[in-house]
Amino acid sequence: MNVFSDIYKYRELLKTNIKKDIRGKYKGSFLGILWSFLTPLLQVLVYWIVFPYLLGRAGTEDNYLCYLVTGIIPWTFFTSAVTLGTICIKNNKGIIKKVYFPRSILPISVCLSTLVNFFISCTIVLIFCIGTGAGISYHLILLPIIAFTQLILTLGIVFILSAINVYVQDIEFAVQFIINMGFYATPILYSMSLLPEGNILTTLISLNPITVLVNAYRDIFLYHAWPDPMGLLYVLVLSFVVLIIGYLIFGKLEKGFAEQF
Repeated sequence: MNVFSDIYKYRELLKTNIKKDIRGKYKGSFLGILWSFLTPLLQVLVYWIVFPYLLGRAGTEDNYLCYLVTGIIPWTFFTSAVTLGTICIKNNKGIIKKVYFPRSILPISVCLSTLVNFFISCTIVLIFCIGTGAGISYHLILLPIIAFTQLILTLGIVFILSAINVYVQDIEFAVQFIINMGFYATPILYSMSLLPEGNILTTLISLNPITVLVNAYRDIFLYHAWPDPMGLLYVLVLSFVVLIIGYLIFGKLEKGFAEQF
């Protein structure tokens, strides 16, 4: 795999793209990068006010406000990377036709820029943890490891979707539908304890890698506990498998990118 040598050789291009992705997302807006804070914050407030009244018991989780924050912020990291990553090749078709560079730089830069936004948004989580009395603990040292695992998984998915989307542009519309379904297939608004034991749907939700990651974030931020090591190991192994498969698919399809535009 030449991805590491490509990243090093074109590191300046990668840095430029990351900066462009972060600044360009809110270019022209009055509040600029503050939307990285405001978007998830407004989501949290809406669900905190509305959702308990819709599903009753779902909102009785201790410190439900903090529970929401520790679920929505990581979910936003995932969905932003997948949504923007799916269209990153198509959105850069002009430069792809004119200049040679490793096309893998584009999905990598999208995922890294959303990772930066995620770490910025983590300050919201810390503020809510302190403000709601949950506090913070030394378990936060695992934050980079959990975030890295999520980055690897997300990058693998983005490699696949961005490459296929060049040939089948219906993919970007299907992704939005799947993301909306995935939001409710992940315990962000509700607790796993509310689901019936032994149910196939419960099993599928518990095997959802984003479920494992969200639970891990909640462990270190909210519950001051070490995440389940076997769960994290499962997601880490799965993430590397998805990354390798995604990179191979991307490498196979990128040869025809320029001809598709």
